[in-house]
Amino acid sequence: MADETSIGMDEVIKELGPFGKYNIVNYALLLFPCYLAAMQASGFNFEALDITYRCKIPECEGINETQWIDFAIPKEANGDYSKCKRYQFTDFTDNATCGIDAFDATDVQDCDGIVYSDEDSIVKDFDLGCQNWKRTLLGTIHNSGLFISLPVTGLISDKFGRKIALPIASLMNGLCGVARSFSTSYIMMAIWEFSEAALGGGAYTVAFVLAMELVPPNGRVLGNTLINFVYVIGLMNLAVLHWWLQDWRTMLRFMYIPAFPVLSYLYFLNESPRWLLSQGKHKEAVGILKKAALMNKVVLSDHTLNSLKNVECPKDIKSKSKIERDDTKKEPSIFKKVIRSPEIRKRLIVCSYMWITCTFVYYGLSINSVSLAGNRYVNFILVSFVEIPANFVCFLVLDKFGRKKVLAVTYFLSAGLCITLSFLPEGHKTWLLIVYLSGKFSITVAYSSVYIYLSELFPTNARQSLVSVCSMMGRFGSVMAPMTPLLALYYKNLPAIFFGSMALLATLLVFTLPETINLPLPDTIEEAENISRVKKKMNTA
Repeated sequence: MADETSIGMDEVIKELGPFGKYNIVNYALLLFPCYLAAMQASGFNFEALDITYRCKIPECEGINETQWIDFAIPKEANGDYSKCKRYQFTDFTDNATCGIDAFDATDVQDCDGIVYSDEDSIVKDFDLGCQNWKRTLLGTIHNSGLFISLPVTGLISDKFGRKIALPIASLMNGLCGVARSFSTSYIMMAIWEFSEAALGGGAYTVAFVLAMELVPPNGRVLGNTLINFVYVIGLMNLAVLHWWLQDWRTMLRFMYIPAFPVLSYLYFLNESPRWLLSQGKHKEAVGILKKAALMNKVVLSDHTLNSLKNVECPKDIKSKSKIERDDTKKEPSIFKKVIRSPEIRKRLIVCSYMWITCTFVYYGLSINSVSLAGNRYVNFILVSFVEIPANFVCFLVLDKFGRKKVLAVTYFLSAGLCITLSFLPEGHKTWLLIVYLSGKFSITVAYSSVYIYLSELFPTNARQSLVSVCSMMGRFGSVMAPMTPLLALYYKNLPAIFFGSMALLATLLVFTLPETINLPLPDTIEEAENISRVKKKMNTA
């Protein structure tokens, strides 16, 4: 019966057509929270910019700094003035001039105070100069909140529906994000950073899963590409937004206020028919499918609807009377089935590591891009823009070569390119940028592929929860990524070496998973376990 369920659902989606009004309207509704999620996930890059500042020299601040800064502030190896060191002032006479004789170049001291540039950042607002760990810690605090939101949102989505989980998560995003823009201290900022991610960070995952359940097997790559394209537009708009506003508080309000209208999805968005069928809610599922057929101006065949009716039997029988329920042997919960399945457990562990690698390398390269030579906004836009051709390539190759080959190749390329970065001399800025962008290109293809691959490896009745677990585990990567600029303080190429090493291990782990190209989405644990056998039969047929 589970087999007929899956076949029936795929038949319905094919008969509805891939580009009907119903599909376009619902997909467009789902793309909007994905667009917002891009800006919300990367806002840290611009609200916590590492701006220019120097030690305060009280004895000389009333004089034009160009007359004394060379004598008062030591220079780093790269020729820039030190941000956190100064020379000892020694001339305390009445006619002190802050000249070369006024400072002892052999006595280097830490700053007693900081003078900030006019650039906009929480570093200036909350006096975080010379405290880089506090600045980068905010990104880690934000991403740590996802350890709560992703599994909780996944459970809500699988138990109460995608249509309920998405608006709730978006509402929490909006409330906490706007509140964060009014922060008056570092502690207050950190609390709202964590709260926003912990209460609303699962919105993107819910939207993605619902979108994948709307399309047929051969349409998932295109659907995934559309979502990723919109995500990239969100990243690029974020850089342009802060470049234009130069005010992180206003930027946050622009980012989070648009999340409030998503609450209206409770009334406008249709629930996933596939999820409804997995819950035994046959009438609601058929009602939505008939509405979709009407909007798309197609007629669903009786054969298709009859195949869907087969899913009603198991749960209807179970709920007809209390006596029959008592007499029927209780089925193990989905959670227990997952734990008892060695194959699903293995996939959960491997996919979690693959996701950790993607988030660590992807966000690490994005975060470190604002530290590259040149305009930080242009660099961020370029590093984001390269994702557009990357997603287009993903669209072209995933259905042609399969998920496993694409993932293995792109992980391997990411590893090689990241490690290559550590061998390039600093003076070759053009080559550094080319290799950097190529690394971001490769990991983007891998990241896009992982999202769609995972949705095909797990069953409908636990898909959101299991994908959320992988995504939650993957957040270890995004939690570590904001701290990678600190590694560069000890050895400039250390972040790139970390990125490459993790990608290399992910390359090997890909080969332990089954291929899922053009297979129907599994609806039960048993169907998910049998993916490998089904694929082998298809290849030998």
